[in-house]
Amino acid sequence: MNSVINRRFRYTYSNAATILIAVNCIVFFVSYLLFPALTYYLAMIPSSIVYGHAYWQFVTYMFVHGGIWHLFSNMLGLFIFGTAVERAVGTREFTLFYFLTGTLSGIASFLVYYFTGTNAILIGASGALYAVMLLFSVIYPRAMIYLFGVFPIRAPVLVLLYFIIELFSQMGSYGGSVAHMTHLFGLVFAYLYAVIRMRINPWQVWFS
Repeated sequence: MNSVINRRFRYTYSNAATILIAVNCIVFFVSYLLFPALTYYLAMIPSSIVYGHAYWQFVTYMFVHGGIWHLFSNMLGLFIFGTAVERAVGTREFTLFYFLTGTLSGIASFLVYYFTGTNAILIGASGALYAVMLLFSVIYPRAMIYLFGVFPIRAPVLVLLYFIIELFSQMGSYGGSVAHMTHLFGLVFAYLYAVIRMRINPWQVWFS
């Protein structure tokens, strides 16, 4: 019998991925063009959480982006992978997955920043997006993704490639302001979500 942890929701579909894209776009244009100070209120800033108790930032950082390309790339990924995942698992499961993995990625990043004495500014939906990409590869392990629109690569291979790139980028501090650590946390929490809640071993699905 299913426990509370992995009891599945009744399937519904309400275009949550599209709504998330719309909200991200609205927040971007309001914060980036009209009220720039809003970015610092919503972004995850360790000092604001420690001294200002701004705990909402563990969630709201996912809706703030640093530029139009940052927004476009994240929302394109959410449209491609998020809509497919939502159709497969239903809106409630997708919404839980998206916010849980994104929030946990933010919390984990905060803990690393806190214990290393780093007062970074964390923004963007990339942590949750990387989680969605991993779940996509578990649901559609035979799906082919065209890298740069040209090179075909299976979804699980793409996820593993991203994992390796992000790991070495984080270890070598490559990429400047890119939050490689948060991307890695997104992949890790998505893997754990699949194993614990969905009772699926991604590794077995990918290479069975």
